[in-house]
Amino acid sequence: MIQIKSVENSSDLKKFIDFPWEIYKADPHWVPPLKIAIKDLIDPKKNPFFKHAKIRTLLALNENEKVVGRVLGSIDDNHNSFHGEKVAFFGFYESENNVEITKALLDDLSAWARENGMTALRGPVNLSTNNECGLLVEGFDDSPQVMMTYNPKYYETLFEEVGLVKAKDLYAYFLKTADKFRKVIYYQCERLKRKSKIVMRPFDMKKFDEEVERVLQIYNDAWEKNWGFVPMTREEFHHMAKDMKLILDPNLAFIAEVDGEPAGFSLSLPDVNQVFAKVKNGKLLPFGIFKLLWNLKGPGRKSTINRCRILTLGTKQKFRDLGLGPLFYVETYSQALKLGYVGGEASWVLEDNNQMNRALEKMCGNRTKVYRIYEMET
Repeated sequence: MIQIKSVENSSDLKKFIDFPWEIYKADPHWVPPLKIAIKDLIDPKKNPFFKHAKIRTLLALNENEKVVGRVLGSIDDNHNSFHGEKVAFFGFYESENNVEITKALLDDLSAWARENGMTALRGPVNLSTNNECGLLVEGFDDSPQVMMTYNPKYYETLFEEVGLVKAKDLYAYFLKTADKFRKVIYYQCERLKRKSKIVMRPFDMKKFDEEVERVLQIYNDAWEKNWGFVPMTREEFHHMAKDMKLILDPNLAFIAEVDGEPAGFSLSLPDVNQVFAKVKNGKLLPFGIFKLLWNLKGPGRKSTINRCRILTLGTKQKFRDLGLGPLFYVETYSQALKLGYVGGEASWVLEDNNQMNRALEKMCGNRTKVYRIYEMET
């Protein structure tokens, strides 16, 4: 008999955050998150996302009151208003291999969603599509890169057994710095460079807040028509940027300007999951902070981080016809090679984003992982 309990106090929250260590204790590819980061992310007092959203956080207990599963449901008013939908999301899902647990957790969330006027449940999405999302269904032989998900293989079966169906697949490609792009990419890049009105420059860390504001303009315009996209508020975007500042490498972040106007940007991040993997308990204290600093900022970095994640690349709609992509591709590749990376993961890309999928193939990208977002009626 499975009992569902809402997270109501600090003791429940600790159980919710700690549970993944039980599921992945024997999995060499799982990367432990920082517990403080998860706690802050789902704290309504700290995350500006909650100014337009609410959550329901659940634990599944067995007959001995042992935690055997968890899930978090979210209703984002901004998403539903932007898309004209009535969707609740579920994320942070973890459970033992027991369909009864999955059914009990999602039945509770479905009831909660219906009570709030929602007609569909979609996920896994950790709060919104601006955060981690998707269930890994292909590519279990590699650890996840920064801000990407990971899960046991059996989750796919559990989800489908309770009636969840595929909504969309998301692809991840790996590009090796040892491989050259096809000549057409370099040709397009040189043609663009001859257009003197286009200037591409690295992110200026000395003007961090101003640069973040420029990127926000591009972000909310460039992805407006993408499936699942939801614009970020200024407060949300600056909050996320502040967190990323700790790991951002300005050599891997670029802004393209046309006649002085921000037109596009790309961002790649060092794969700090290679550092987090060394902090097995997910705690900064007493020794985790030293491991992080040594491998993230100190002498251990060169031997620890050897790949990056190509997180995002977008162009304002009014500049789409210029085809700025090749400039970003070649510059990112050049810098990654100089920095000593063996390669980078481009993720995630919508399965039906044909233009981006074709471009990655031209760059000799190898599709290595597939993530799936599911949905069901409530």
